Amino acid sequence: MTQAAEISAPQSAGAALPLYEQPLNERMRTFLRLEFLYRQLCYQAEKDSAWASRNAIDGLLDIVAILSRGDVRGDVLKELERQLYVLERLQQAQDIDATRLRSVTRKLQELRGNLSAIGPKYLQALKDNEFLNAIRHRSSIPGGTCAFDIPEYTHWLRQDIERRRHDVAAWLEVVRPLCDAVMGLLWIIRNSKQPSKRIATAGVYQHSMNRETINGLIRITLPEGTELYPEISGSQHRFSVRFMQWHMGEARPTQSMEDIGFELTIC
Repeated sequence: MTQAAEISAPQSAGAALPLYEQPLNERMRTFLRLEFLYRQLCYQAEKDSAWASRNAIDGLLDIVAILSRGDVRGDVLKELERQLYVLERLQQAQDIDATRLRSVTRKLQELRGNLSAIGPKYLQALKDNEFLNAIRHRSSIPGGTCAFDIPEYTHWLRQDIERRRHDVAAWLEVVRPLCDAVMGLLWIIRNSKQPSKRIATAGVYQHSMNRETINGLIRITLPEGTELYPEISGSQHRFSVRFMQWHMGEARPTQSMEDIGFELTIC
């Protein structure tokens, strides 16, 4: 179980209502992409097949590519500090579950400590790995990692599952502190606000936000069994939603002209 597991357990697919999220800034876009890739990597790393190992490597290399652009570690540490400051202020509020608050605060402090400990050059071991570099260089070519392109990769994929799991686990440990921190932050952000019921008149909803508040994420929940999905566009100050009807891929989606009820959470 990861350090973030207690506060970022994945939702049960069977119980979840249709939920769509839209980031409002570049930092949140990066966090959501890392979460997506990290969940995929952890899932594939547990599978036995060579194809799963391929998918795990693809996910790992995508994570490294994102983390190599800008100071993502610094952004995560800043957001951890901000969330810990918010939690500290909540300790003075009434009707707060003090035990739960201390537990979440302690978990974020652990995530911050683990992330601080790896240092700013934490990716160097993966960047210097010739095996992974060979795969990364060929991955930009469609089909570029097949057997005749990288025979070493094919040889590794033919190793027993324990060897492949051992290698993937070692590479995963390099990025785990940062990815666990992102998972914990997203759990805090998503649970920081309560949803409210809204109506999209003739399939369209527009919203302007208080410029003094910091918002990074929009979450839209639809009723079970709906045939609609939202198209969301906007920024930190305003956004709009159009509810679209999908036509089974036989024609382009069209905007619904009916009034649509949904739940909106602005985090």
